[in-house]
Amino acid sequence: MTRPNILFLFSDEHSYRCLSLLDSQTGEPVHTPVLDGLAEQGANFSNAYCQSPLCTPSRICLLTGRSPMTSGGWANESYLKPEIPTIPSVFTDAGYTTCLVGKMHLGGTNQMAGFQHRPYGDLTGRTGHQRDPLSKREGGHEIRSRTVDAGLTEIPESALQEQVIIRETVAFLREHTAAQPTTPWFLCASFSRPHFPLTAPARFFNRYWPEQVTRPKVGRTGDTAFHPMTVGMAKGFRTEEVSEQEMLRARAAYFACVDYLDEMLGDLLHLMDRSGLLDNTVIVYTSDHGEMAGEHGMWWKNSWHEAAARVPLIIQTPSQRRGESSGARVDTPVSLADLFPTLCALAGIAPPDGLEGRDLSNALSTGEELLAAPVFVDNPLPRWGEGSEHRVVRRGQYKYVRFRGIGPDLLFDLEADPLEQRNLLEGGTEAQRTVGRQLKALIDDSWDFDAAEAQRRQDEKLLQNNALPEAARKWGNLYRMPDDRIVAADTPLYEPRVVSS
Repeated sequence: MTRPNILFLFSDEHSYRCLSLLDSQTGEPVHTPVLDGLAEQGANFSNAYCQSPLCTPSRICLLTGRSPMTSGGWANESYLKPEIPTIPSVFTDAGYTTCLVGKMHLGGTNQMAGFQHRPYGDLTGRTGHQRDPLSKREGGHEIRSRTVDAGLTEIPESALQEQVIIRETVAFLREHTAAQPTTPWFLCASFSRPHFPLTAPARFFNRYWPEQVTRPKVGRTGDTAFHPMTVGMAKGFRTEEVSEQEMLRARAAYFACVDYLDEMLGDLLHLMDRSGLLDNTVIVYTSDHGEMAGEHGMWWKNSWHEAAARVPLIIQTPSQRRGESSGARVDTPVSLADLFPTLCALAGIAPPDGLEGRDLSNALSTGEELLAAPVFVDNPLPRWGEGSEHRVVRRGQYKYVRFRGIGPDLLFDLEADPLEQRNLLEGGTEAQRTVGRQLKALIDDSWDFDAAEAQRRQDEKLLQNNALPEAARKWGNLYRMPDDRIVAADTPLYEPRVVSS
């Protein structure tokens, strides 16, 4: 049997709510026909969670199939330890050609992460989020600019990062299949959107602003409205400074970014299909974490909330795409840690030891629900105040949040209370509190906050010994030239040679 190719489509900060296949009670009014089509002819895992709701930690955990404590994925500067097997390194060892195009946001010197090829992306770890609007020094990146300046992009569309990823992906695969037509490939095309800057071409933004944008599903209400971490998060992200009008405009821009990404994915798949590159290819789509987008009065990520920790996860096999087997929706909670063993199973590769996920390949082909198993989400940094580190466990309909010190802990019934308004540890039934004690025990048996902090500090020293010089980190998007020079890709945008004005 011919081993399948793997096309891993990876985005940044895509809330699970932003798929147009969802009903209006759960979803937002976005337009995602490409992702909807993948889900309808594939497996849609409707309750998928990232392992840590922050860019670099999530990516390191996903690549290694491990938690932050065992992978070293703590913060946005964290270093991917080269001795830990990654998905691409295992596929490389199994005879696949492996390539990464786009963002991966890794700290330190191990920028290849086990991939053999990396023609374009954030090769020095600064990230490829293009500053926008161009007229501002930190447009779209500085905390207040993220929502104040949301709207239309000032970057020519052909120069947007997503466009370059499409062209570089197709070019690499065409060259590879011409030179090595029988060698299977694993390619990750990793896009920045819908991560801030919240800017998009006019045809998408004008679809929502000003009349079609919706308010968040939930405001800053319920039992956690003044939880110490909620207060710390609001202060850290300065979300209480965001006016109603600014919030709605930023939501319109976020929806526009989702729609733009979907169109780009459609363009990529069309070009690949025209070149015969999808004939024996498994397609995976997911994101590194979600986006609060005004829910609970918050923006961005780094929290226990569903909007921050829950992401789309769609896997489509060639037989499903050809109509030989049906699509499926799987509602059992799963983790992005499950991707490593699942992709190995689909490719017939023995997974390495130490993985913390489970193989989903049977469920994606049959649609059968999985046995309930605990799914963990970690926030191992005290970013929102001393003791705000926390571990989340989701099992079945219940979700428990265990804090290191700031408390109180939280327990939600997500079937009865999907907007996380009622903490069942304070007023729930005795049966519910019993469930809470069981989930708390699962966390206490699997995670030691003191040991995690000690490991984090040790890994921070490892990063210092493997840090890239600051001068190398000036630019976000770069090309790796055929002679191995690393060349800044966005110079015309940020250091233009103006020939007329």
